[in-house]
Amino acid sequence: MIRIHLSALLGKKRWTQAKLAQVTGIRPSTISEMYREISTRVTLEHFDLICEALDCTLDELITYEPDKIPKIERNSKGNPIRPVKF
Repeated sequence: MIRIHLSALLGKKRWTQAKLAQVTGIRPSTISEMYREISTRVTLEHFDLICEALDCTLDELITYEPDKIPKIERNSKGNPIRPVKF
């Protein structure tokens, strides 16, 4: 799963979501979805704007954490072969 650490970064800067939206030009609803980590799509442009505004790196803003239940089936050698069917 991809984690977006916007909440923590805004807290460190003592910025509101509204201020970030104003500075970056990103819609407040988009900022809110990222803040609550419910976004399903984010553009690279948004990441670029947020990193510039908050003076952070991309790896400070987002991280990857493996899911507890895999979404990709692997063969005996550990190579990915197909999506897991639910």
